[in-house]
Amino acid sequence: MRQWLEEPAKDVATTGSPRRNMLRGAVARVTTPLLPDDYLHLVNPLWSARELRGRIVEVRPETADSATLVIKPGWGFRFDYRPGQYIGIGLLVDGRWHWRSYSLTSSPVVGARLITITVKAMPEGFLSSHIVGGVEPGTVVRLAAPQGNFALPEPLPDRMLFVTAGSGVTPIMSMLRTMDRRGRVPDIVHIHSAPTEDSAMFRGELAALADAHEGLQLHLQLTRSMGQFDLARLDELCPDWRERQAWACGPAGMLAAAEERWRVAGLEDNLHLERFAVDRTGQDGDGGTVTFARSGNSLEIDGATTLLEAGEKSGVQMPFGCRMGICQTCVVPLEAGAVRDLRNGKVHEEGSRIQTCISTAAGDCTLDL
Repeated sequence: MRQWLEEPAKDVATTGSPRRNMLRGAVARVTTPLLPDDYLHLVNPLWSARELRGRIVEVRPETADSATLVIKPGWGFRFDYRPGQYIGIGLLVDGRWHWRSYSLTSSPVVGARLITITVKAMPEGFLSSHIVGGVEPGTVVRLAAPQGNFALPEPLPDRMLFVTAGSGVTPIMSMLRTMDRRGRVPDIVHIHSAPTEDSAMFRGELAALADAHEGLQLHLQLTRSMGQFDLARLDELCPDWRERQAWACGPAGMLAAAEERWRVAGLEDNLHLERFAVDRTGQDGDGGTVTFARSGNSLEIDGATTLLEAGEKSGVQMPFGCRMGICQTCVVPLEAGAVRDLRNGKVHEEGSRIQTCISTAAGDCTLDL
């Protein structure tokens, strides 16, 4: 399921063209012992061997509160990512780099030079609001390599089910665009929820894809007029859902309901989930003082603030990657106390290695940072 490419990746941009590599090597020799990146950056900000970079070339509105960024990556970016994977993106705002992870909505094409992500502005999301509300074309961003297991399998199943809501449709768009480009669209039922027609991301393109491919059935659930989609209706809209491989992406409540539905049916292995955010609702009042042992910094937080956020607020250099509990980059030792996993409520005690991006304090605690 995880490893596939339609075409050989021999011309995929990994370190640039041979001519550019020769130039970069020559610059490295004449600038030694100085870092050649320092000189190359003056010529082109995207020429860097130390980190992935990209330039925003277009900001395209999708709905009133979402926009697609068209990005030209620089040296080192691989275009053989799998449809459904996400990337990390860092923007410099007011002198500070802000990182978040977003699903790629583009289709992986050998020899391509552009990628897209589509971002929905969230009320509590500083970076998402900044992106949708005013990031300028020409802005240079930092990138983290594509990753994630929520991806299109190869070979394709004969029958598939997509259940999405809100911005959860973004990784599915990469999958659908890829299948459409390859001319291989199997029997797919796609149930997508959005508050209204105007707020439904990619509504026109989804409808066009359904019209173009007989096997693709689209059900748009407009929640303000129709109510939230009840998974009990699966038997009505997709009677053979138990025989299909399913991909679900959206709000935490929807994903929890899907997990329970498939678990009761004994079909957990047929369900693939992608979570965009930690559910911070319904916590039982935990919180406490977080102490960072190496720096000596400490901060009192409530039960909805992550340890990663606590460290950043108190000035500690925190390791992180996806900020969604997937990549394991933020794992650190818990020296004392207890923390709670915001995804499932599980409590981890001292001696554990914990993920700071999805954990909060369950009383006073100390991290080895």
